[in-house]
Amino acid sequence: MTTAVGNPPATPKSAATAGGTGGRHQKAAGGRRLFIALAFLAPALVLLGVLVVYPVIYSIYRSLFDAAGSNFLGLGNYITMFTDPATFVAIRNNVIWVLVVPVTVTILGLIFAVLMDRIKWGIAFKLIVFMPMAISMVAAGVIFRTTFQENPNLGVVNAALVGVHDIFGGSSAYPNARPREDAGLAEADGAIQTDGTVQAGSVADFPLIGINESNIPGTAASAVAADDPAGDAISGTVWLDFIRGGGGTPGEIGDDKVGLPDVTVTALDSSGEVVATARTAADGTYTLTGLPAEDLTLSLPATNFSASYAGVSWLGPALVTAVVILSYIWIWAGFAMVMIASGLSAMDRSLQEAARMDGANEWQVFRRITAPLLSPVLIVVFVTLIVNVLKIFDLVYVIPPPSSLPDATVIAVQMWTVSFGGGNDQGLGSALAVLLLILVLPFMIINVRRFRMDRER
Repeated sequence: MTTAVGNPPATPKSAATAGGTGGRHQKAAGGRRLFIALAFLAPALVLLGVLVVYPVIYSIYRSLFDAAGSNFLGLGNYITMFTDPATFVAIRNNVIWVLVVPVTVTILGLIFAVLMDRIKWGIAFKLIVFMPMAISMVAAGVIFRTTFQENPNLGVVNAALVGVHDIFGGSSAYPNARPREDAGLAEADGAIQTDGTVQAGSVADFPLIGINESNIPGTAASAVAADDPAGDAISGTVWLDFIRGGGGTPGEIGDDKVGLPDVTVTALDSSGEVVATARTAADGTYTLTGLPAEDLTLSLPATNFSASYAGVSWLGPALVTAVVILSYIWIWAGFAMVMIASGLSAMDRSLQEAARMDGANEWQVFRRITAPLLSPVLIVVFVTLIVNVLKIFDLVYVIPPPSSLPDATVIAVQMWTVSFGGGNDQGLGSALAVLLLILVLPFMIINVRRFRMDRER
């Protein structure tokens, strides 16, 4: 009888030895994977530490010291910050930005995305709206600063306003004109009038200076002396008593001096009532007829000389923040449109079609189906815009002129101004930087959590 000989069963000791060897191999493999992961992450971690973590920690540390960085102040910079009127202006403007810009841009982006989804030339529409995103913030600021210049010869907006105003309201013929000295004339409330009284049957001339030649119409002719008037009339000439390059006799007609046409001339009685009115001809001559036999004052009303309408002071203290906000909306509406359009393209359109089949109109479909389904995208866009407007700097620094910058400043601009723009107080600037971080951080956390929730879905 043959006995089968097999491998003896493993003893507990050999099993433990095998288990220990496998565990060591697993630990070694896990260590290698961890080392490889750290090797790949090391450059990013170093950059993150150098560019983010260190500046944050150092800013907090630096905010506790004075401008020189040698004397410890504790919370002194924070007390100074919240007692400085400029800081309150910056915070007020940031609040305006947060209340106006994210809502406006998100709504415009939603409207544009829905329109783009319905029109045939949607691609061209998307390109036009998104194009400002391709322009740097500084370049966009320069564009808006030039467009809204107060001088109508430079600013497109005011040039259009002046054109419309002149069409419907008219403009003064010769702005900023004034009488020549020793000509027997005086200025009163913007009008030019005779210094004394005149009688019917006499001649009264008006030599004027201070008129830009570009304001003289092409119909103007050389000034001539007026004919002697009748017994119930007064005549005279209104002319530009100036010759380019000099020459001529001041106060006298001749030497190719130009008459001023279309100037209104009035005769006033002793009570200031207008008794006669005339307009000058192409050569500057005029005649007032039907005058009473009494002492009269001749006047060129202020409407002839008042400064012409120059538009609106868009970059002044009152409106500069609105202009800067408008420029930001112009740039970022395209971003909101593209983000919302991507969410719209991923939407299940069968729900909208089912609602239409059930009798819902387009507004009901949008309000009850489209908008709720787009709410995750709308929230991400809205929160992202809040973070961006809280730290806005470029447009606010570039668009306002120096005289209006204190009225348009925000926290980021105030931080730069205090630290490097003349204040040279990095302690107070660091305190403003910490304040900005505290304001931005909650919205960044909301965005990160939102991204995680979307990823887990």
